[in-house]
Order: sequence, then structure tokens, then C-alpha cells
Amino acid sequence: MDGPQCSRWGWGELSAGPPGGLGVTAGVRVVLGWGRGYGARDGRGSGRHYGARPRGGGEGDGASIRVALRPRMPGQGRAGPLLPPGTEGWRPGPSVPCGLGRGLGGPSPSPLAQPLSPLCPPGRWRRKHLTYRIYRYPRDMGTSAAREAIQAAFGYWSDVAPVTFREVRHGPADIRISFHGASSWTCSRPFDGPGKVLAHADVPEEGSVHFDEAELWTEGTYRGVNLRIIAAHEIGHALGLGHSRYPTALMAPVYSGYRPHFRLHFDDIDGIRALYGKKTPPVMPSGTLPGLSPTTPSLPPTKVPDPCADGLDALMFGPYEQTYAFRGGYVWTVTDFGTGPLKEIPALWKGLPGHLDAAVHSPRTGRSYFFKGDKVWRYRGFQLDPGYPKALTRVPAKMDAAFYWPGNKKIFLFKGTGYWQWDELAWSDFGGYPRKISQLFSGVPSQLDAAVAWENGRLYFFKGGQYWRVNAQLRVEKGYPRRTAERWMHCAA
Repeated sequence: MDGPQCSRWGWGELSAGPPGGLGVTAGVRVVLGWGRGYGARDGRGSGRHYGARPRGGGEGDGASIRVALRPRMPGQGRAGPLLPPGTEGWRPGPSVPCGLGRGLGGPSPSPLAQPLSPLCPPGRWRRKHLTYRIYRYPRDMGTSAAREAIQAAFGYWSDVAPVTFREVRHGPADIRISFHGASSWTCSRPFDGPGKVLAHADVPEEGSVHFDEAELWTEGTYRGVNLRIIAAHEIGHALGLGHSRYPTALMAPVYSGYRPHFRLHFDDIDGIRALYGKKTPPVMPSGTLPGLSPTTPSLPPTKVPDPCADGLDALMFGPYEQTYAFRGGYVWTVTDFGTGPLKEIPALWKGLPGHLDAAVHSPRTGRSYFFKGDKVWRYRGFQLDPGYPKALTRVPAKMDAAFYWPGNKKIFLFKGTGYWQWDELAWSDFGGYPRKISQLFSGVPSQLDAAVAWENGRLYFFKGGQYWRVNAQLRVEKGYPRRTAERWMHCAA
């Protein structure tokens, strides 16, 4: 029967993440179970939920695995799998003895799910030119906007692999898309209301992709749930991909929020190419250069930074023991598993401008200091202290970097080739400053972009896409500098 039915096979499901996107949630709990999705609650009850908890390592109780979002120590190995082996990807019905072949070990696992039994459906489509049809649209989103979002979702995959997708309005289609709620005559798996399981999809070559119509589906805004990103995730399942162990990947099991300039993680790309191969670039006619056609309109430059390509204005180990990276008018968190979604800076620190010179958080006083030009802003948590911003009067304007050093409980300020030590709670004699950076920190460059003191006792200095790690003897360690994007932002090498 033609239509968006659910098959007898299992689904790849996606759930909501913590509210607010870039938040201060200290931990994540992913709950696994037969016939259950991944869900979001406030951590006060049992079942599917995202829960804040103290920082620490992961622990499993048979039904769940907890993974702490601790900042990753540069130089350490990548985090372990988010999901235990054998629990990811599609789940077959109990009448068919299927298994999953998943490579979760090694430095760069793929989210590829491979069926082991010949009785299972194929782990990928046997053809690469597929059709899709939208049978029912979301209630709160216009038809044309929904179609464009779904078209863009397919485009993520066709841009990196030799698969094509064509929409049809009538008749059968390979991939059948629909929105339904708690009851649907076309699907035996009802959804569970807003904020929990967002969508589910069948394996190849079943082709059903369903979304919970109770959600507020949107595009181009942080409100609601972004249809483009969720659709791309579910299409990944429909193409044969399971869940990735990288939380910043598209195929991660939990939705982390709207990202305006979202792009595929290298693990997503590796997975789809493992199934369908690499996309061969078109052969250009002799004498032409790609991207330089006079008929191609130029796009205006974006103001949203790319953590994998752009540098840093500032880096701060700040409130709630989170690491905050700043660039232009945006801020994002850096965790053990990669970067969080980008937010405009005033969304967290109201009244704070963009394009900062330096930022530092003091555990001694619980205050965060932000420097720009000849002014300093001081916040407790995310609240601006009365009387701020204030003018800088005893140190020069336009600082390069700053960090709090637990060794002497002072804040170090850097500019050019010099540095200052400042005591927040006592008078600081700056008569002998600035002092040469090279006289205290051996091997550290001048004209820094950012700096941070880590809880492992090491200091990190950033400049021009690279970073230097300094040991307890204040010397740059062997093997540095290294690439910031690869080690801190978890970008592909």
C-alpha cells in the first residue's frame, strides 16, 4: 500500500536536548531501551530524560549511560562512545534475528550500521537515485517553508556522497515523509507529545520518515525545533546510518539546538561515504575555474563565525565550570566532545558587546571580567555588576588575553610582548609592569589571541589557529604548538 506507513522493522529516533541550547547543564543522561526513544525531561523523574548532575565520569546501570560534558583536555584521547555497542542504529522486530556491525573502537568511528544477518534488510539503498514524497506537513509551518527545509536536509547528504533525491507529488516514492501525533492510521509507533521523541525513521529500503506534529517546527530561528536539521538526521537513518558517538555530529542521538550555519561533522561524512562512496567532482570545461562564473551571484559575507576556520577573540573557563569561546558577536561552549551551538553573546551576558579583546573568570571571587577597548565589564554569573562597565585607568586599552592563575590567585593580563599581574582584592603596584612575557613563560609567543589556565595545572596560549601548552615549570611542552581547531574544536584534520 502506498503511503507513509511504519514497517515491522525498528526506527532510528531523535529526542530533544536540554532547553536553551547553549546552557549550563553539567551532564547528559541518554536512556536506552527496547521500544523507547531518547527523551528530554528535567531530571526529577525516571524514564527518558536529560539530567543535570555533578561533573564526573560516565556510569552505566544497564538501562542508561551517563556522559559528563567535561571540557576536554587537549592532548587526551577522544571521548568514549556515547552509546554502548549493539544499541545504536535501527532495531529489528523480535521475529528476525538481526544484529549490528558497528565499529566503535579506534580514533574515528563511523556512524555506519551494517546488518549481519542475510534475513535483515540491506544496510543501504541498492540504488543511488531516490525519490521522496511529503504526505503531510507540519501545522505551524507553511508548506513552502517546510518543503524548502526538507529539500535542504536531503542536500546535506547529496553534497558529500553520490546520491540524488527528487521530490514527487503523486504516486509511490522511495522515502515517504509525514507528520503525525499520538495516533495515526499509517504508523503503529505513536509519538509522545512536545519535547520528547521528535522523529523516527525506518531502515533502507523501507523508507518511512515521520515527525511529531505536536512539536513547533521552525526554520531560521532558535524558537521551536529546526525542521531542516531534524529532517537531515532522520534522512541519515533512512539512508542506513546509525547514531554517532560524537554529540556535535548530525547523527548524534540528541538534538542540541538550532545552528544557523550548520554543516556535517566529519563522522557524518565518513559514515555516508562508507555506504555510498565519495562524490566525484564534475569535470570542468577546459579554461574555466570553478566558482568564478560571472553568472554566479556572490553571497554576502557571513558574520557568524566558524569554530573550525576562524580564530578566537577570547577563551574563558567560566561560570558553571564551562569553557566559553568568543568570536565576533558570538559565544559557544567547548566540551569534551566538541563545540556547542553558537549563541549571540547578549543571550547569555546581557549588555556585553561582541568583538571582545579578552575574558577571564575568577574562582576566587566568582566574577567574570570582559575587556574591550578601554573598558571592562564585570559579571557575577550572567548578571552585570552595578556600576559597570568601567574605564581601564592603570593598564592600557585593547588587551590581548587574560587568565586567572590559581598558583598566586592573581589575574594575568597580556598585551603585545608584556604582561601585568592584578590582585582583585588588594592594591596592585603596576610600577614594574609591563614585564616581558618571554621572561616568565619560556617559548610563549607575543601578540596573543587568548589564554586560559586549566584545572590540570597547565596554561594554554592561543594565537593564529595554534596553541601552546605550558607546564608547571612555565615552559612550553614538547610537541607544541598544535592546531586549535583539531584539538579544541574537534574539527576534522
